[in-house]
Amino acid sequence: MNEVTIVAILVGVLVLGMVGWYVWQRQRSEALRARYGPEYERTVSQAGDKRRAEAELLKRQERVEHLDIRPLSAEQRNGYLQQWHAVQAKFVDDPKGAVSDADRQVEEVMKARGYPIADVDQRAADLSVHHPRVVDNYRAARDIAHRHRRGEATTEDLRQAMVYYRDLFQDLLEDREHEHERADPRATAQAQRADRDRVVDRVAERGADRAAGAADRMSEPVIRNDREVRP
Repeated sequence: MNEVTIVAILVGVLVLGMVGWYVWQRQRSEALRARYGPEYERTVSQAGDKRRAEAELLKRQERVEHLDIRPLSAEQRNGYLQQWHAVQAKFVDDPKGAVSDADRQVEEVMKARGYPIADVDQRAADLSVHHPRVVDNYRAARDIAHRHRRGEATTEDLRQAMVYYRDLFQDLLEDREHEHERADPRATAQAQRADRDRVVDRVAERGADRAAGAADRMSEPVIRNDREVRP
């Protein structure tokens, strides 16, 4: 094996690694964007950098995976639904009281499901992992609740807060945290293998093309002092 072949192989390995890393990074970004939706863009905007934002989102996922998130029993679900109907009915005569009750109701369901509720910001971050569609609405509802306590919220604001709380409440009743466990494991495994094979094939194809190009360039004759020298 001559030097040209060895160098071409090394170049090919390097290119293969770089392409593989690039594909992995891009796929991870696409997966996070698809999972979090608007929450992804919000986190990027807050972090000021996509890499830091994605690290934060992955950190959230790791934290929530270690929480003991539990589905509600049928009895619990029915009980919370009845309580919510009472809260909604209360809004007609007492909008401010209904919003306060809705906030407490959501906290109670979160606690029953296993979410820590001590820190409001952390609470929203935890919810975003499995409830990204409604987490920003929850932040908005909390903001309206705070303004309400300062006497700055209008009746329309309170009505909107009730809508936001209702969306999160309904989402929390669903066991979205364990949806992947209910999927057919064989189908999931097959899909994962197919995705992995596609990535490997694409990376290998690109790496081989670049390595071949590098080898061709290195095997071209070099002109030195009007003499043709071949490696």
